[in-house]
Amino acid sequence: MFQTIILQAESGGLMSMLPFAAMILVLYFFMIRPQMNRQKKEKAFQAEIKTGSKVITSSGIHGKITEVNNTDNTVTIETGAGKMKFERSAISMELSKKYLAPAVKK
Repeated sequence: MFQTIILQAESGGLMSMLPFAAMILVLYFFMIRPQMNRQKKEKAFQAEIKTGSKVITSSGIHGKITEVNNTDNTVTIETGAGKMKFERSAISMELSKKYLAPAVKK
């Protein structure tokens, strides 16, 4: 009689942990994992930046890369206001014709 009560109590404890484990899995697959993939893509983009690319910085400044300095990881960007020097990590995305093309209507 005591053994069945103990077994029921142990399985009840395990079943009460199931919703928490499910929430952690949902958070991982819908929030953490996509963010990690986005960061990997951004780091790969920042590593292959080249002169002449039109880019947007993380602060929203649009410009064209005029110089890439690999020794101190900086880039010089020409904007409407003149030339500015940024860290390579401040470049957030490329602004190319592919991204600016209007959507094709069918």
